[in-house]
Amino acid sequence: MSNTIKQLQWRYATKKFDSNKTLPEDKLNILKQAFNLTATSYGLQTIKMLVIKDRVLRSKLVEHSYNQKQVLDASHLLVICIQENILNIDVNQYYDNIKDIRETPETILKPYREGLIDMIAKMSIEERQKWSTNQAYIALGNLMTVCAIEAIDACPMEGFIPSKYDEILELKEQQLKTVLLLPVGYRAEDDIFSGFKKVRKPIEQAVIEL
Repeated sequence: MSNTIKQLQWRYATKKFDSNKTLPEDKLNILKQAFNLTATSYGLQTIKMLVIKDRVLRSKLVEHSYNQKQVLDASHLLVICIQENILNIDVNQYYDNIKDIRETPETILKPYREGLIDMIAKMSIEERQKWSTNQAYIALGNLMTVCAIEAIDACPMEGFIPSKYDEILELKEQQLKTVLLLPVGYRAEDDIFSGFKKVRKPIEQAVIEL
């Protein structure tokens, strides 16, 4: 069995973190890099990630997370956000970045730049936010896999009140909206869920080969 599969079997949605253990900077940097390297539609990266270590700040978030203690007891809380809107400047900055990094001529980039601007212009704000939210879930899945490989415990969370998070974290001022949480750190020794066998469908029921 490959080490990757072993680590994916090892991971679980951690219910209780050891609040005395902190992720070292090198592990935290891996998660930051993994987030930044996540595939996004068109490579536009209309998502951002907050890394919150401050326990005083996190304690204010617990009641708006239906009192799930992972938010406070984990080493760090990762908050995945989307942009409130996608503007022409976002597209232009993306293609300008391609031009700088790859030295691609504008004559080649122009039709792609204009095509993406035109596509986004035809979307409503709600459609743009839904599109960005889809990218946030890709990032969450990527982070969970990297956590497993790096032996970092994590707990993906949708159970919280986004508007309260936005208010406490002052995200409105940054034109951001909270969509997902991922507390990360190390499991507590007495978290009984860590010893439970995984419950999954047989491969034959989950995967269809044609």
